[in-house]
Amino acid sequence: MARKQSVRYYDSPGSRAFDIANVLLLTGLAIVTVLPLLYVLAGSFASESEISSRPFFLWPQKFVTSTYQYIFSTDTFVRALLTTICVTAVGTVVQLLLTLTMAYPLAKRYLPGRALVLNLVIFTLVFSGGMIPTYLVVRDLGLLDNYLALILPLAINPFYLIVVKSFFQELPEALEEAARIDGCNELKVFWWIVLPLSKPIIATFSLFYAVAIWNDYMSPLLYIDDSKKWTLQIIVRQLTAANADSANVLQQLETVSFPEQGLKFAVVVVATLPILLFYPFLQKHFAKGVLIGSVKE
Repeated sequence: MARKQSVRYYDSPGSRAFDIANVLLLTGLAIVTVLPLLYVLAGSFASESEISSRPFFLWPQKFVTSTYQYIFSTDTFVRALLTTICVTAVGTVVQLLLTLTMAYPLAKRYLPGRALVLNLVIFTLVFSGGMIPTYLVVRDLGLLDNYLALILPLAINPFYLIVVKSFFQELPEALEEAARIDGCNELKVFWWIVLPLSKPIIATFSLFYAVAIWNDYMSPLLYIDDSKKWTLQIIVRQLTAANADSANVLQQLETVSFPEQGLKFAVVVVATLPILLFYPFLQKHFAKGVLIGSVKE
């Protein structure tokens, strides 16, 4: 007797119509999102006259690379770019290290004082000191005009900490117990057992921390007064602000004629491109990292 094939829900006409509507909606949203990026990219390779005469275009009539040559020949921009790369790299390592080392002991239910510490962490999710008290703390610690002021005040994100703690709690305790039987102390268990199993969560939150540091312009604006220590986002903000004078922002450059609007586009592209390049390599870890996931036996 032939088995009667069941009609699955996603084969129904209503399901197909819903899928088509979803595809059309998401395609429209993707186009709305991508078009401004393509316009900025095309404008960075266009001449100033073309930018002024064409209100919108996705392909320049003539490719001009002088804007990129200009910004990469300046000490101000190159220094800000290198500063941002270094601060992002060091800050990501510090923040991730502090988050992991704090989340691991909090995942142990037998830790004395665990409930109190977790309650304090949750409290910071709802209440914070605010901008002025944070500035006063940074000032009193002598961190003004110091790159540590861009890293330490936001060293541990409480939400990320709770997610990482939950991930650690789902790891099989049998693996840690076996390691302890073999003579491993807690540090070795954490380094040799827990961290290798935590690659999805590490990759995910490394990107989250790196993006937050890279895009942060408020902290440098508050704590960095020396223009020689400006990060890339401050340069972008100064250039793209209303009525901004690019010549004054890049004051260390020699006075030459350059496409001012194209300069803004090029700076935005350079400030955005590094983060966009990292996403494809870490995309596969997002589902496991954000949703916490489970360990396969």
